[in-house]
Amino acid sequence: MVTIHSSALDGVARNPALPTPLLLRLLAFDGGGDGPPRHALQRAGLPEAAVAVILAHPNPGTRIDFAMSARAEPAQRARLVDDPSPKVRAALAYGPEWHLPRTTVAPLPDAVCARLVDDPDPSVRAALLDSPHLVPSFSASLATHHDPAARLAAVRAWEILPPYERSALLADPDPEVRRAAALWECRRDARVTAELLRDPESAAEALRRGLLDRAAAERCVTERTHLAALAANPSLPADLVARLAADPDEAVRFAVSLRPELDDTRRMAIDFTVGDFDRGDGVQWVRDGLADPGVLRRAASSAHPLLRRAAAQSPHLPPDSLRLLARVEDPVLEDLLGVHHPDTPEEVLMRVFARLGGTFSAWMAETHPRFPREGLAARYADHPDGNYRRLAVRDPAATPELIERLSHDPAAWTRQAAAGDPRLPLHRLREALHVPELASSAGANPALPEDEMAAVLDRAGVPA
Repeated sequence: MVTIHSSALDGVARNPALPTPLLLRLLAFDGGGDGPPRHALQRAGLPEAAVAVILAHPNPGTRIDFAMSARAEPAQRARLVDDPSPKVRAALAYGPEWHLPRTTVAPLPDAVCARLVDDPDPSVRAALLDSPHLVPSFSASLATHHDPAARLAAVRAWEILPPYERSALLADPDPEVRRAAALWECRRDARVTAELLRDPESAAEALRRGLLDRAAAERCVTERTHLAALAANPSLPADLVARLAADPDEAVRFAVSLRPELDDTRRMAIDFTVGDFDRGDGVQWVRDGLADPGVLRRAASSAHPLLRRAAAQSPHLPPDSLRLLARVEDPVLEDLLGVHHPDTPEEVLMRVFARLGGTFSAWMAETHPRFPREGLAARYADHPDGNYRRLAVRDPAATPELIERLSHDPAAWTRQAAAGDPRLPLHRLREALHVPELASSAGANPALPEDEMAAVLDRAGVPA
């Protein structure tokens, strides 16, 4: 007898049409000790009955998966704050490890964060303070916390702290807190910078960001102290900038080439090399200005490849800057536009799709709001490259006959795309459930009848 392939269960778990009774049945599944499929736990819009099942699930791994879901409502995840397992509470405190580009993770309520930061287990407290999802206002509220680790986290919100709390952190009894606070304050205080320069652990960062007096800057240049860091310092006198622009160390010259005050004539006169895969993540003045139209226009209009790549990572690019970058022949820049900007032109998206293929192209084609749909069947259904033939499935005008034909395509990506399309004739959809490489896509097909979904659960051993 033919049996339904086990990956069909994972498909059903992410099927958007999965009825609540079957979802509840799946969530209660132990999975041989592994718990229910993760896709069932990290669905968007889980009903209250499903959340209740997850919160009471005896497998801590199940509750951990839910605690780290980027799709669950924060108020739903927050109900794990009293979970008996510190591993679950730590997962809740840290939050989702990954989420899709162009999306954000809604933070936990402040009251829940306040409980987690005072959790009796140190791993939970550490996870909360390391979380990338803390809002600045909550971080700032920790400035007077009894735990030095919490006060250290408060330093990240330095710009919104009142002056008296900044002063207290600069004089904190904990040396790590004092150092972190000083590394923020040194941007506007040469005396604090001078103190940091005497500390080997903080000297390089102080030279990168601190306010320097002329004598200190000249001494560091003469002694060649952390020159690449110094070359990025905003307060470095112009004549020393010019001197470092001709330094024999390429890392120093490269750092100078990224300075914000240089015009392109001076910038491009420097001898530097940009790595083929360097994304520009380290260009701090652009990273700090990803929502500032003036900063973005200046970076996007530069001839420096790394400044353009850094600007391409902003979803807030002004339309004129987006059009400008879309005309640049730079594969890395195009990839970054495709990932980060919702208005990336179709022609750029198609070039990225053609160049990268595989999982990334599939994700971009499925999720990018500007990726084309109309006309793809006529253009690509008979394309010699299977990576393109699967695009035909996206076309609203593709017929059920074409979808069925593509479900037999020589390329696995194309077959899988067709198996997940609701226009696939039912008889072929049922067949696909039994084909190992198509079972997951077929299980996720929203046109799969409820009785077929139930049969998948039955044959996978999920108790009724």
